[in-house]
Amino acid sequence: MIDAAVQVFSRSGYHTSSVEEIAEAAGISKPMVYIYLGSKEGVFTACIHREADRLVRALREAVRPYDPPELGLWQGLGTFFRFVADNRDSWKVLYQQARTQGEPFSKEIAEARRRVMDEITALVVAGTELPGGERIIAQRDAEILARMAAGAADALTEWLLENPEETPESLSERVMNLALAGVERFHTGDIQQP
Repeated sequence: MIDAAVQVFSRSGYHTSSVEEIAEAAGISKPMVYIYLGSKEGVFTACIHREADRLVRALREAVRPYDPPELGLWQGLGTFFRFVADNRDSWKVLYQQARTQGEPFSKEIAEARRRVMDEITALVVAGTELPGGERIIAQRDAEILARMAAGAADALTEWLLENPEETPESLSERVMNLALAGVERFHTGDIQQP
């Protein structure tokens, strides 16, 4: 039922989609949708929760604890971009549709975005720590870098979908090279802290 709802919402948007369309796409009766999820609002909220769970799970599974930190960060970005490329309907619902709906979904989408941000922050913080525990950049700077990476990833998803010649892997490599070049310059003192 959620798969069908994600497809319907991504195609038609929240306001023009109906519970009847969702039930028809799922191959169930309209009353069954109401029994399980209560309302169209309940269906949309369930979509937000499930798609955020899928993205967070994909990010966690991408990083193996025995990998070097920078590889984990690269794999995390690649996973994010691959998720978007492979789950366009999910992305439309989770980020495009949900963001524009306001209440009652703003709390749900804020929580989903916080969970994804926490995963990306953990990747960046781990990716800027050397094997002995020494940090390439301060923890706070790593957190800022995580926000930059998440914002770039968010902004670059549309670009990725509009440029099919670019793969999630090649885009990850570009982002990592640009980010790491800046981190390296900061670490070597070429860029001074204010």
